[in-house]
Amino acid sequence: MFSWVIFQGFLFMIPDFCHKFIPGFRGGIQEGAISPAGVVLKYEINGLQAWLITHALWFANVYYFQWFSPTIIFDNWIPILWCANILGYLMSIFVWLKAYFFPSNAKDCKFTGNFFYNFMMGIEFNPRLGKWFDFKLFFNGRPGILGWTLINLSYAAKQQELYGQVTNSMLLLNVLQGLYVLDFFWNETWYLKTMDIAHDHFGWYLAWGDCVWLPYLYTLQGLYLVYHPVQLTTSYAVGILLLGLVGYYILIIANHQRDLFRRTDGNCKIWGEKPKYIECTYTLINGTKHYSKLLISGFWGVTRHFNYTGDLMGSLAYCLCCGFNHILPYFYIIFMTILLIHRCIRDEHRCSHKYGKDWKRYTDAVPYRLIPGIF
Repeated sequence: MFSWVIFQGFLFMIPDFCHKFIPGFRGGIQEGAISPAGVVLKYEINGLQAWLITHALWFANVYYFQWFSPTIIFDNWIPILWCANILGYLMSIFVWLKAYFFPSNAKDCKFTGNFFYNFMMGIEFNPRLGKWFDFKLFFNGRPGILGWTLINLSYAAKQQELYGQVTNSMLLLNVLQGLYVLDFFWNETWYLKTMDIAHDHFGWYLAWGDCVWLPYLYTLQGLYLVYHPVQLTTSYAVGILLLGLVGYYILIIANHQRDLFRRTDGNCKIWGEKPKYIECTYTLINGTKHYSKLLISGFWGVTRHFNYTGDLMGSLAYCLCCGFNHILPYFYIIFMTILLIHRCIRDEHRCSHKYGKDWKRYTDAVPYRLIPGIF
């Protein structure tokens, strides 16, 4: 586990080359959102490069070197869990101490006076070592999300070892979740403007969550299918695939529309028309006044968080791969529903405080959060 994190840390520090030869990919040095103290940090976006290198080495081992069995992750799942917990808590303690003794930016620290809140939710906004090693970006994207596809591949290999075949449900799960992970790294630049990076502080919630909760919960369906293999009918498998692809389409197009709108400052077309938006003003903690625009065209005119709707459709598709014999695989969609609804409420509370009466104008224009006409 620790060698895995060190290896991913090494890859994290290598400058990105993918953006130089892959058309359409936005990697390399990119700017993040404005912090509450008015700081705009730069990030080295190289997640896709790290994913490609890691998986190339994985398949080279499986088909050529054979240094270790492809079932190694499944076979050592409990020892890895212990190591992941140790790492998550050590990192939480480290960034808590760092915030007190050598913060990266003291103005962006948030001391509440409550020890448990400070430890759980974090004090520093963007803890860093040196210029480029950003703890929040590293732990949010690596090692958990990058390892997601490797964990699923290890589950598939274990199915092959135990039963002599890989079921279509396991293949479908690998395809749908692999597509999600690849999209995450292809559009890692978008992630710089999401709540995790642009608004949350870095503490136990993210450090332990990324080391333990993410790799163990998000791969729950694959683990279930190792012990309870499911062979889906063709029509059922096609239905799940369509649900997952439609959800994925909504997710990426909604995010693309928002990113395009931001990059062009509204000088673009969404669904063939010039986008509509609400103009807003807000003030940072240093007193600087800023102007912003809230998009109300495309999917962002349907609901205020339609990208989350697409995400939930994909999450449901993962669970449906496991059939209906047990509720355990469906814990994921239950958790994601609670998480994203809570995130909607948190984000809207923050935006209401930030934009004031302009936010009311926005919610009047787009009245629903996730499901048109319902919620």
